[in-house]
Amino acid sequence: MNRFEGGGNRLAVIEYLDGDFRIVQTGSHVVCAITAQTIPLDELRYWSVARQEAYVDAAASLAAEQKAGNLPA
Repeated sequence: MNRFEGGGNRLAVIEYLDGDFRIVQTGSHVVCAITAQTIPLDELRYWSVARQEAYVDAAASLAAEQKAGNLPA
């Protein structure tokens, strides 16, 4: 099965890895931890392995790092 097949229109459960991710429960999308925007799995490019969170774009990823105290605000 293709990693993007069979998910319907529901939230996927993902394990975020270094440079890749593993689908734990099939779905069509995840939700950005900062903006709460829906991210289709085929557009997922930004996430945190340490926090196991997805981000819609680089700006959201940066905001998450700042919020976590890893970068100056």
